Amino acid sequence: MKTEIRHVRARAVWDSRGRPTVEAEVELADGSVGRAIAPAGASVGSGEALDLRDGGDALGGFGVDRAVGNVKGEIAAALAGHDAADQQAIDKLLTELDGTPQKSRLGGNAMVATSMAVLKAAAASAGLPLYLYLAQGRGMSVPLPQIQIFGGGSHAAGRVDIQDFLVVCANAGSVADAFRKTAEVYRSAGELMAAAGKRHGVADEGGWWPDFDSNEQVLDALMRAIEGAGLMPGDDVFIVLDIAASEFGSKGRYTLGLERRTLDTDGLGELLGRWIERYPIVSIEDPFAEDDEAGFRAFTAAYGHRVQIVGDDLLVTNAERVKAAASKGLATCVLLKPNQAGTVSEAVAALEAAREAGFATIVSARSGESEDTTIAHLATGWNAGQIKVGSMSRGERTAKWNELIRIEEALAGSARFAGWEGLKIERRGALR
Repeated sequence: MKTEIRHVRARAVWDSRGRPTVEAEVELADGSVGRAIAPAGASVGSGEALDLRDGGDALGGFGVDRAVGNVKGEIAAALAGHDAADQQAIDKLLTELDGTPQKSRLGGNAMVATSMAVLKAAAASAGLPLYLYLAQGRGMSVPLPQIQIFGGGSHAAGRVDIQDFLVVCANAGSVADAFRKTAEVYRSAGELMAAAGKRHGVADEGGWWPDFDSNEQVLDALMRAIEGAGLMPGDDVFIVLDIAASEFGSKGRYTLGLERRTLDTDGLGELLGRWIERYPIVSIEDPFAEDDEAGFRAFTAAYGHRVQIVGDDLLVTNAERVKAAASKGLATCVLLKPNQAGTVSEAVAALEAAREAGFATIVSARSGESEDTTIAHLATGWNAGQIKVGSMSRGERTAKWNELIRIEEALAGSARFAGWEGLKIERRGALR
């Protein structure tokens, strides 16, 4: 059997925050090889798969020698001789081998790197690029990118409360066109900050490090950056926010440290509602803490018809949580992070649950990333409609964007750019 797993290897490599992470390598009987690197998040939902770290003083406790050892040892022994083409069986074996609810024994980092490496080895054996292997002949679209301009929250040492200020060019003609327009906005934002003496480098995901006195000032700066790029807010470019509210609140109480004030659920909902009325916002991620179902329900009922309400910490790429959220009216979109689930198959289950619920889907990177481009293929091959990677700078980000450019070129004439269809909300502005 040419797709029989012969060898599983692993090593510690480095991520974009200067921390070790796990790279797994799977070799099949026919010589095909798949290699994948586990990402790591900064804002972490309480229900997601847990990385296994070494602890202690070395490398700030972030070492991954134990996780790497688990891949080389238990995982390699368990997978030997199994069929890499049966991804679901491989992932079930990994999950049962670990035996814990959040992959804490073997490590979510060890498991997701192995799971993705198996997938890529099977695609290589089939002689297909990963996105085509995943599509299995079904229709695809090139995903709409959500791209960070300013990074805040845990991506920028809490300099502003809101974690991500992003843009989407939903009316662009192609992903390449969307990148070009966004690059102009990114450049314009940097020039505005430099002129004001406020440019101090970039945050974890490549967005400009924010230097503002309020969260709303960032939105105003983003509007000026769009206009400074010669583009029209609400037509050429739209705004996306990742509130990551679990990072600054719980149990219906939210402390905006930058503005030195505390809001209850209703107060935060009213603030976000005012922003929706004032700015061309089309998507808001985690507007409330993961334990604030009442906030999610009320906000989705009020704004879910015009703005995409995204669950990240709320849903943690978990199919059962997606189903429950859909039944309660808590969101309209799910963020899909393979390392949050721990295996490819569990991420697929969340994707399928989202589709059954009529939710939109976004395949997402993490703040700790690498040159690994797997998610560009997942977003395309799964026909997810949207992808979120970070900003227009830093190689671990541009590696994914550049891979999407190549995929779009290869699919010319056979796949459309998702654009507004990816967002699944009412179209605004004109196609340009």
